[in-house]
Amino acid sequence: MDVVKFITLLQLIIFNNFYRIYRIIIFAKKMFDFNASLSIWLTGLSGSGKSTLANNLKLKFNSNNIPSVVLDGDIVRSGINKDLGFTIEDRLENIRRVSEINKLLIQQNIFVINSFISPTNKIRNVVYEIIGRDKVFMVYVYASIETCRKRDAKGLYKLVEENKIEFFTGISQEFEEPDDYDYFANTEKFSVNEIVDDIFNKIITKIK
Repeated sequence: MDVVKFITLLQLIIFNNFYRIYRIIIFAKKMFDFNASLSIWLTGLSGSGKSTLANNLKLKFNSNNIPSVVLDGDIVRSGINKDLGFTIEDRLENIRRVSEINKLLIQQNIFVINSFISPTNKIRNVVYEIIGRDKVFMVYVYASIETCRKRDAKGLYKLVEENKIEFFTGISQEFEEPDDYDYFANTEKFSVNEIVDDIFNKIITKIK
């Protein structure tokens, strides 16, 4: 390799690395200036599409170099909340603990994407009280109970029909439609990508 080619290659390497570092610095400055992190809370019936949206939102944040983490019922109930069942009282305690975790992560400027049924307004109000209403972006993920039954990705509705699950939201337990939310995600009408892009854009606008 001659000297000219070597110098050109070196310049390209320096420029590319500088651009990456510059983007990280700019984002870090925005996070510091705006104290920008939020709790994104997806509430809805089992099978409505919460987990799918949460995981795709995480990919969207990753692609924009924004630190984020996903918390969902399966994850927390396999660890920190494995002692809890599915009565309304246990669901309330489940969300209380998760909200406290959210509060800690938000203080570190990490976006927290939550996927929890959160079936009642009383339970959702616990989220607001612990985290702070201004730090929560509540998403009502909507799909009819008929659609959720048809999707049944985890096979839970089939287990309910076989009387193998005692407490199940939308069937043996009530699901209250949220009376205070920031975004209505109709997964019967819009695609995952459409909803994710719209939520992401609204969050970016909110924190600026």
